[in-house]
Amino acid sequence: MALILGVETSCDETAAAVVRDGRRVLSNIVLSQDVHRVYGGVVPELASREHIRTIVPILRRALAEAKVEPRDLDAVAVTVGPGLIGALVVGLSVARALAWALRVPLLPVHHLEAHLFGLRLGFPDEAFRFVALIVSGGHTELIHVRSEGDYALLGRTRDDAAGEAFDKVAKMASLPYPGGPVIDRLAARGNPARHAFPRARLEPETLDFSFSGVKTAIRYALRDDPSLAGEEKLPDLLASFQEAVVEPLVENAKRALERTGETRLAVCGGVAANSRLRAAFEKMARETGAALFLAPIEFCTDNAAMVASAGEEAFRRGITAPPDQSAGADLPLPFKD
Repeated sequence: MALILGVETSCDETAAAVVRDGRRVLSNIVLSQDVHRVYGGVVPELASREHIRTIVPILRRALAEAKVEPRDLDAVAVTVGPGLIGALVVGLSVARALAWALRVPLLPVHHLEAHLFGLRLGFPDEAFRFVALIVSGGHTELIHVRSEGDYALLGRTRDDAAGEAFDKVAKMASLPYPGGPVIDRLAARGNPARHAFPRARLEPETLDFSFSGVKTAIRYALRDDPSLAGEEKLPDLLASFQEAVVEPLVENAKRALERTGETRLAVCGGVAANSRLRAAFEKMARETGAALFLAPIEFCTDNAAMVASAGEEAFRRGITAPPDQSAGADLPLPFKD
């Protein structure tokens, strides 16, 4: 029944959580940084400064809400990559210092693996085997999860991640950052068949994605007809864009199930909170008979509970950070064939 403190600072959320046995969340504190809104995107140096300013109060709040003392902890888990290098270093430095002071192990966690373990928090009794779609602002990957630590890459984006495309299109339409939730809300009032935006047609054998084409199509549509950004036409534009992103995600996930022979599909990451995406995957699951596991909304976006859950698995397997553990902005997730 290990008690793990998780620390997450990979981008613009400062987060800390306490999780017992990798499944029971005692606290999960997330502070999203508002300082980036005026710039329409994350400014790395500002993100690092905000993490420095807020991480200690966030840690204290997580411990207090969990009703545990630092001495009760069995280990400290921290995201070591991928992400913004300055932001990662803040979390790693604080987590390393805390682990050293408490004389407990420091557990290094890969951000993508943490998203996979966010599913464990939502479905604690389910086997850790499925095809997983990780879809977020920085990542769009299809992964065959065969067991804890045993992952095979099936497909990934060749350009923009899905969430990145959402944020860029929102900026084109002069919508506030982050763009994903705003597009989700406005698109709900629109007609997704109003505009025929392109879907990338890649090689027949690949499960990769590409979203740069639809992003460019939106740019040209707004250039040729600025009225599309108006209050009356914008919902149709955004609904059509959203459909052009969701449709390939669903189609490739369905093909991944067929290719692997799996009957279980999991969807996680920040974009997994999108209501149209969730509805589309639920429809696909009903039609195919696949067992669908959608990450709970509170564990979709970056949070430290998923980091603590992944850390508990590392703790159980004896995987601890070396004294010279570093952060990696482009840290790859180890895949097997």
